[in-house]
Amino acid sequence: MKQEQSEQTLRTDLAAAYRLLALNGWSDQVFTHISVRLPSDEPAFLINEYGLRPEEVTASNLVPIDVNGRKLDDRFPEVNPAGFTIHSAIHMNRHDAVCVMHTHTLAGMAVAALEEGLLPLNQTNMTFYDRIAYYDYEGVPLDLEVRGRIVAALGDSKAMILRNHGLLTTGRSVAEAYFLMYYLNQACEIQLEAMKAGRTLIVPGHDACEFTARQLNDERYHLESVDLVWKAELRRLDRLDPSFRG
Repeated sequence: MKQEQSEQTLRTDLAAAYRLLALNGWSDQVFTHISVRLPSDEPAFLINEYGLRPEEVTASNLVPIDVNGRKLDDRFPEVNPAGFTIHSAIHMNRHDAVCVMHTHTLAGMAVAALEEGLLPLNQTNMTFYDRIAYYDYEGVPLDLEVRGRIVAALGDSKAMILRNHGLLTTGRSVAEAYFLMYYLNQACEIQLEAMKAGRTLIVPGHDACEFTARQLNDERYHLESVDLVWKAELRRLDRLDPSFRG
């Protein structure tokens, strides 16, 4: 996986991620954010224009901003600075976090409200076994002061559940952040479906869970899976509506 991509590639991939967010039913109107760090000398990022729904985002209307969420080019519309607090905290402190994706999916918010958090009930869930971080709720993250606590909570994990809030993933590419979000949200859905039965949940032992987690997180297997899934999703978008590339 390339560590640095051109701005145009990042724009296209980020716009694709917003469109997929809408297609997958993950949209929270105009309040869902995905951001990408640009390859530049000074820290700069791309995020959506404030007020646009995910299905309206294109490669050309993504807005470049600084570490505090202020737009860098007056030709672009305004962004929502508060929405970037969480993203900037991670981008600034994790070199591998080229993309940060944060969602308010129904399943994600529901599991975020459970004391036990995400349980290893299925091999999909085991992807995140002992590899997911938790950040305790402190209110709407409007103050940049919370960034240090967010980074400390995330540590070196690529996925985090923000308690009483939602889900977050990071990636060395948009493709990786999307891949992890897809399966993290699916893991939450699996858990909620199992809990609906009202029966005793089978939670495998540590050894089985850890072995499965190592299998699914094997670098070669993981990167190949990310690449295959992302290419397939881009083909899906191109069939349905290629305007995200514009």
